[in-house]
Amino acid sequence: MLQRKPINLPETIYPVHPWKIIERRYHPQYVQQTESIFSLSNGYLGMRGSFEEAAPVFENGTYINGFFETWPISYGEEAHGFAKEGQTIVNVTDTKVIKLYVDGERFELSNSNLLEFERTLDMRAGTLDRKLVWETAKGKRVAVSSRRIVSLERMHLAAIAYEVEVQNGDALVEISSEMNNDEGRRLRSGDPRLYHAFKRRVLVPQVHVGSESRIVLGHRTEKSGLNLVCGIDHTVRSGGSEPAGSECTEQEGKVLFRFRAREGVPISLTKYMAYHTSGSDSIDQLSGRVGRTLDRARNDGFNALLGEQRRRLDEFFDRADIELTDDPSESEHPPGQLQQALRLNLFHIFQAAFRAGENSIPAKGLTGQAYDGNYFWDTEAYVLPVLIHTYPEIARNVLDFRYRLLSKARKRAREVGERGALFPWRTIDGEEASAYYAAGTAQYHIDGDIMFALQQYVQVTGDDEYLWSKGAEMLAETARMWYGLGFFSERRDGRFCIHGVTGPDEYTTVVDNNLYTNLVAQNNLRYAVETLEKLKRADEARFGELVRRIDLRPNEPEEWSRAADEMFLPYDERLGINPQDDTFLNKKVWDFEHTPEDQYPLLLHFHPLVIYRQQVLKQPDVALAMFLFGDRFSREQKRRNFDYYDPLTTGDSSLSVCIQSIMAHEVGHDERALEYARYAVLMDLGNVEGNVKDGCHIASFGGSWMLCVNGFAGMREYGGRLSFAPRLPHGIRRLSFPLLFRGRRLRVTIEGSDTTYLLREGEPLVFSHFHRTVELTEGECVTLPVKSE
Repeated sequence: MLQRKPINLPETIYPVHPWKIIERRYHPQYVQQTESIFSLSNGYLGMRGSFEEAAPVFENGTYINGFFETWPISYGEEAHGFAKEGQTIVNVTDTKVIKLYVDGERFELSNSNLLEFERTLDMRAGTLDRKLVWETAKGKRVAVSSRRIVSLERMHLAAIAYEVEVQNGDALVEISSEMNNDEGRRLRSGDPRLYHAFKRRVLVPQVHVGSESRIVLGHRTEKSGLNLVCGIDHTVRSGGSEPAGSECTEQEGKVLFRFRAREGVPISLTKYMAYHTSGSDSIDQLSGRVGRTLDRARNDGFNALLGEQRRRLDEFFDRADIELTDDPSESEHPPGQLQQALRLNLFHIFQAAFRAGENSIPAKGLTGQAYDGNYFWDTEAYVLPVLIHTYPEIARNVLDFRYRLLSKARKRAREVGERGALFPWRTIDGEEASAYYAAGTAQYHIDGDIMFALQQYVQVTGDDEYLWSKGAEMLAETARMWYGLGFFSERRDGRFCIHGVTGPDEYTTVVDNNLYTNLVAQNNLRYAVETLEKLKRADEARFGELVRRIDLRPNEPEEWSRAADEMFLPYDERLGINPQDDTFLNKKVWDFEHTPEDQYPLLLHFHPLVIYRQQVLKQPDVALAMFLFGDRFSREQKRRNFDYYDPLTTGDSSLSVCIQSIMAHEVGHDERALEYARYAVLMDLGNVEGNVKDGCHIASFGGSWMLCVNGFAGMREYGGRLSFAPRLPHGIRRLSFPLLFRGRRLRVTIEGSDTTYLLREGEPLVFSHFHRTVELTEGECVTLPVKSE
């Protein structure tokens, strides 16, 4: 049993619906978290789910992936190799503001008489919809509806369809469509998980142009030198409109529409919003692109955008949807809530990734500014598995981001005294931006995480061309880093040891022989050697070019192979477990019994040294190692490790419970596995950690896919061989999902004591079901029994 009390899931405010998140009345106390949940994004452009009226608001955020400002990191004492600059995603110009006035009275959500209210995130349509009826002080009933979209098809475009109807008489209706650049000013408040709040204006005005219905504003970031141009334009459908007027300054603009509204006759306004950014192209060039984006949108119309959006999401859910049926008699949650939450999680993954382009995926996607909009290893470890099996082309783009920044990774390795390449722990442009090296920069395992993701991508897709053209170079340079970082220790009988690193568990830092780190390093070294050998056999000329480009010495692969073979993997004979690192088991166990609930997360209430000197985990370090490298551990070893470390895990990281669920299920703790699974799936819909207000947990969403596919369905791909060991825990009646493997589209359905495999598309597929070999041809299905424990 857990030493810490289970987290009590807060009562959800959303009624259960398989494809929608619905808010049936205005909840002022939930404004903060609904802004994140109702966010819309396409991976390039993201808008928080704040109201069109711009109030009430917690963080009225609009973000562009990779559009950031830098700031100098201040240290009490400098040291060689410390990161010099932080990087923070910019809260850019807000274009979604629409203010409504009826007979001179302004509609304000927080102090208006609402007769009706409903807001819906429609995950099939990809829209945020709101319908309400407002009664003015003079007794006029006004129906207001809006539908917002951030286009998945057109990465630079968002739009709002806004409609007003006076139900009981005529009235003067004024609509002010606005855009403004206030950038937000919310402070970090001592929580390192939030973001740097600039005390100065970040966006320097470059251009402002207004016409009858169009406003265009251009800015440039002061330090990072990135250009942004955004614009709004409108179409109106109403017989009673008067000419529009506009105002425009360097920081804001507005277009005013005035209508003589007739009873029962709707007034329809469509607002188009375009954003273009660049680090090299001029403001004039971007202004031209904004104009063309708006022209095309006006010509095609809002309905065309809706049709494109639906087609993209139909394709996505065909590739990625997880169907889960829970047993209401076994759950404290309403039936169907897990299904609803799973789809929300998948929807936000797609929104965060689809149009990321040359960038990676921020920790919060584009739903909030927390973690400064930086990219972490979480993306490769938790999000890429989903994309590799659903949209491998997007996964390849994320790997490309790392390859394009390989020169900066080489530079970073030299800064910390190593050869090869060391990818940054947190970054936007490839420079290390972590201000705290112990729990950040020291996480050298990021090299191994990225190369593990590369390996998984190649094994699942068969994309050897990518491996030869880009992957081999990254593998060689990261292998060099590992070989230089470690050493053959006489005190460990000549074993290869790696000292002074931090594993995924950020409550245990700068340690020797972290098990997880040594395992990913070993895998990285072996895969590098294997890849270079294959490349030499497959294309000797290309291999020779790579050797010359990176100055590969003839004996280097042999050295890497020896280091991998001699890698020290800690094991404690007395307890029969793998120590997390050399000294972990020598520390005293954290006093969970006398740590009150309000003292979590520990990092906000205890000095780091208090945490570091005790046995307590922020993330399940050894459990993650056993999940990724499960073929290296016996079942009994997994059980002993899990039983030792699980009670030490706080749940202070949103990435914990998904891995705990997978490993609990694998070692036979089904009840605990389902408990963790519910926490993971409901992480944001249920606001489990109480910080959804700061943005959605994108990597945790990936973990919810993993706990279904790798956990309950037991899917593994050791050595590139696909296998399943499905077993549903009590409380789950049915699980079904699609899977892409080597160009084949497979559907797996587990129900009761049977599992059905259907090869929907592709060449014959061979895989194993509980070690039984199965071969399917296109259109063929087979039903096999589930083995009980």
